[in-house]
Amino acid sequence: MPTATDGPVVDLLQQLIRNACVNDGSADSGFELRSTDLLRSMIEGPGVDIETYESRPGRGNLVARITGSDPQAPSLCLLAHTDVVPVQPAGWERDPFGGELVDGVVWGRGAIDMLNLTASMALAMRTLADSGFRPKGDLIFAAVADEESGGNHGAKFLVERHADAVRADYVITESGGMPLPTTDGTALPVLVAERGLVWPRITVRGTPGHGSLPYGTDNALVKAAEVLRRITSYRVPPRLTETWGEFIAGMGLPEEIAVLLRDPEQLDATLDMLPPGLAKVAFSSTRTTLAPTGMSTDNKTNVIPDRVRLQLDVRTIPGDTAEDVRAMLVDAIGDLAGDCEIDMGEEVPATASPKDTPLWDAMERVARNTYVDGRLVPMLMVGGTDNRYFRPAGAVGYGFGLYSREMSLDAIAAMAHGDNERIDVESLRLITELWPALARDFLG
Repeated sequence: MPTATDGPVVDLLQQLIRNACVNDGSADSGFELRSTDLLRSMIEGPGVDIETYESRPGRGNLVARITGSDPQAPSLCLLAHTDVVPVQPAGWERDPFGGELVDGVVWGRGAIDMLNLTASMALAMRTLADSGFRPKGDLIFAAVADEESGGNHGAKFLVERHADAVRADYVITESGGMPLPTTDGTALPVLVAERGLVWPRITVRGTPGHGSLPYGTDNALVKAAEVLRRITSYRVPPRLTETWGEFIAGMGLPEEIAVLLRDPEQLDATLDMLPPGLAKVAFSSTRTTLAPTGMSTDNKTNVIPDRVRLQLDVRTIPGDTAEDVRAMLVDAIGDLAGDCEIDMGEEVPATASPKDTPLWDAMERVARNTYVDGRLVPMLMVGGTDNRYFRPAGAVGYGFGLYSREMSLDAIAAMAHGDNERIDVESLRLITELWPALARDFLG
């Protein structure tokens, strides 16, 4: 049933969506200060200390704190981001930045990734402060810029330049908590680890010429197309991690399926037996993936190009490094490797946190207020979050939330960074109730 919290969280989510803090990867995109100012106006008041930090003009980061009574007690940071990825409006049924509420569903870019959590976390800070909540350890809310493009202007900036402001023993950020029905109750994934990140740029060389004389030319664009074909056809063999084994064990799958998913020789042949969302997760959870995401040239239309640049999004399984990725690319490209320059760029290593912690136990207790048959299941984040900076700084980092049964793994996987992103009000209610209950259980 709707509660008194539904109105405020829906309204705040709609405003965040309408701010359209679109991060296209350039240093001056995003302008997250719009949402930083909005969140500050909603949170500020007695009981909460707030600071804002700009990594460059317009790239705003907010840190709010309810100070604990015991400096030795563990601290908890609720970590959100305010930027969103670009959209192609033609693929949307509704205005991607309209924040429309239609039949109990809020539509808009960021509704799933992750403005829903941002709004609910911010509201929790004000709700807790108004109730007089005084935790033992500090409760921190950080709303950061630039998560969608690596975090240089957000989480990385804060951890490196303002470490005292965001230092915490435990961090919870996006993903996880979508209910997965099993034969043994409801599995609630918690993201305990995530793959690493490398964004290689490959420059494919050719020989320039006139566009009217294409016969026999060394066209870099044609060569680049073949390089892309080879990379997308390349199959990195599965490598099964401990987290993957725990995830399969917790999913309650039929044993004849589970045994195949635990066998690296059989896993890929099993993917077609799974629901689409789970198949995507299974594939990306068990190997390093190489995804071409861009091709560009500075050429005029009437000139055979001699340089074409390719951009890849590579996510590394724990244990693989940038040099391992370079070797994979050279192997995939084969005899064309001599015509390619590979710039690996900056590497962000894979990270992981243990699950045998007091926070894990608290999350499970609180989650069972909603899903009485629920149990937490460790899961590898196949993409990335800002936990990539907090874990190396000493924090235990999880990805969690709570969603209604309407928000299945398949639905969320299809909408994140996709068309028609939206979330139901029931999920917003569950998430909004989660954070105060968790703070009281863990820090109270």
